[in-house]
Amino acid sequence: MDARVSAEAEPLLPPRGWRAGRGLWRARSSGEDGTGADNDLYINQAIVFIEDAIQYRSINHRVDSRSLWLYRWYYSRTCQWVLGLTITIILALAFIEKPSSLTITSDVRYRLPAWNPPCGLTESIELLCFLVFVVDVSVKSYLIGWEEFWKNKWLMAYILTLIVSLTDWIVSLSFFCKENVRIRRILRPFFLLQNSSMMKKTLKSINSTLPEMASVLLLLAVHLSLFTMFAMLLFARTKDGQPDKEWMGYFRNLPDSLTSLLVLLTTANNPDVMVPAYSMNRAYSIFFILFTVLGNLFLMNLLTAIIYNQFRGYLLKSVQSSLFRRRLGIRAAFEVLSSLKETPANAQQSYVSTGALLQVLQKVEMDSRCKQAIMRSLKMCSSDQLSAAQFQKLFEELDKDAIKQHPPSPEYQSDFMQKMQFAFGHPYFGYLGNVVALANIISICVVLVLDADKQPSERDDFFLGAINCFFILYYLLEMLLKILAMGLKRYLSYPSNRFDGLLTVILLILEIATFAVYGFPHHGWRPEFMGLLSLWDMVRLVNMLIVFRFLRIIPNMKFMSLVVTTLLDLVKNLRAFAGILMVVFYAFAITGIMLFEGAVVPLGNTSAVNTTYGNGTLQCGTYEQLEYWPNNFDDFAAAVVTLWDVMVVNNWQVFLEAFSRYSSPWAKIYFVAWWLISSVIWVNLFVALLLENFIHKWDRRCHRESLSDIEYQRTVELMFRDVLEEPTEEELMEKLHQHPHLQLCR
Repeated sequence: MDARVSAEAEPLLPPRGWRAGRGLWRARSSGEDGTGADNDLYINQAIVFIEDAIQYRSINHRVDSRSLWLYRWYYSRTCQWVLGLTITIILALAFIEKPSSLTITSDVRYRLPAWNPPCGLTESIELLCFLVFVVDVSVKSYLIGWEEFWKNKWLMAYILTLIVSLTDWIVSLSFFCKENVRIRRILRPFFLLQNSSMMKKTLKSINSTLPEMASVLLLLAVHLSLFTMFAMLLFARTKDGQPDKEWMGYFRNLPDSLTSLLVLLTTANNPDVMVPAYSMNRAYSIFFILFTVLGNLFLMNLLTAIIYNQFRGYLLKSVQSSLFRRRLGIRAAFEVLSSLKETPANAQQSYVSTGALLQVLQKVEMDSRCKQAIMRSLKMCSSDQLSAAQFQKLFEELDKDAIKQHPPSPEYQSDFMQKMQFAFGHPYFGYLGNVVALANIISICVVLVLDADKQPSERDDFFLGAINCFFILYYLLEMLLKILAMGLKRYLSYPSNRFDGLLTVILLILEIATFAVYGFPHHGWRPEFMGLLSLWDMVRLVNMLIVFRFLRIIPNMKFMSLVVTTLLDLVKNLRAFAGILMVVFYAFAITGIMLFEGAVVPLGNTSAVNTTYGNGTLQCGTYEQLEYWPNNFDDFAAAVVTLWDVMVVNNWQVFLEAFSRYSSPWAKIYFVAWWLISSVIWVNLFVALLLENFIHKWDRRCHRESLSDIEYQRTVELMFRDVLEEPTEEELMEKLHQHPHLQLCR
């Protein structure tokens, strides 16, 4: 027990003497006992702190020798890869567990019985995953220390999730895997959530936004309730025996009225819900228009505005927090290295020797470009001692991403070759290629329009085959001439050229294969089936690749390129939101399987359904008439697709009505909850963040000079470098003093 306490409280800077003028502990001269061992510990601590700074990790962990080794092992690529693979495997089990998704179709009319794994197979895989998670939570808990562990709600929830999952696993085996409700399946997404710091941060921000969203949602509920009451009064049944389509179809009772107007809020049933009443009296349209304007155009967009306002600066705060973590990690490394024996005992200011830093850099796992740049800067220093400011400035190289330097073009001696190089290396040659690609697209469109109504046996693919042959030969010639002008290494250094070259090679192989099987294009070239693909299939595949190749024009169009690159950056930055959506999808899909598995059955196989097809004619707009049979909850893959269709809200009222008939009227609660979380809350959060990021990046890039004039391009974390605040000396030192495993004194 004493050894554990001493290891946990081991100071970063051991108390061997006061540092002059700073009030910090420092190491004494080299004559002291144990100096070599202390120096090794300081070096290892500095290595870990710098790696924490590189990865934006917290430095609040144990710093003794054994813990540092365990820490580096835990965050090694191999260990993190194993953990990520384990999370992927346990999430993917939903596709093969009973009910299995291993069928060609999910349509209940045509689906064959799926293969289900024997009891114990997937459970054994689950157990191995749980053991990995037990090791994971144990290592994490040890590294942060037991006192910090009891303050960490995520780790506490991690352990609770594992306990519940293992208990449910034991229950499942005791019932020989025949139980329908498996709680641990719903809990699986937690393993993904707790392993991503960005997802945790995003979830925390969403949680802080809920009070503001709740006020608008409450207003929406009031709006919906009031108009529901008005509708039931307005479209009440007035005469016995007289058909009233509006009352019968949409406002027969309170649940139907609420559902009809809720769906109208998403415009999914507009104008269907209005037409019966509108056909009787045009004045009824005022009710529906007023409801839609207030609910959809005002309140729903007000919700987006409130979320946008709440999330304004969200990414900026995240980047600011990341910047502070990086600066704190670098400063902690400086404080450690300044305690080495190289520092004079009577120094009025802390310094770090360049030799010690070089020793650390050789062992730190970081990008080779950054490491080389820091070492070059270090060798150019006039002094062999670095102050805190100089030390921090060296590591600003981490905040930069060097623009790739393209290899030089070959130097030809011949005048003719130099002229060829100039001509085919000029941007105008690339523009000519874009014009040819456009002509290729236009020719394909013309042929498709002319052959649209022809039967396959009536088509003559001679013209299309001939023009494809011509254009592919041009693309091949263009690629070879560019390689001649630029050299192979320089040609391949451009992503657009790699994209062009790869598609050209694929097109050439397909064309050669087509000629080998069907011969050269000639009149009467018919799409007869020979081999793996018919001629028409081969031609279509070639044409699709040609259309895809036309994307090469994007880098040559400034504003289109700006939009595309900005959207790609946004996709990288918003991965946390995609992860949270995946978590919600997974949990709702598993819940849907528990509630509705086997509920949907083909027509004629049951009498429990309140049929809407009295004389063999299905009612228009129903689940059966629209043939939505593949959309069900009979397996995990089908459930995910069904939830996606509901999230898009197009015809989602069909699912509300169908599953209410096939299972229970209370099924509407499940679908409304999914619509509320996915389509209302999550989509609005995504749109808000998309607007904030896109507007900021658009403004920044529109005022930025061309990349050729810039030495470095900032990474995503520091794109807002001009508006970020550098942490002060006092803030960094105060945070270091709050470290649970350091003992710094002023």
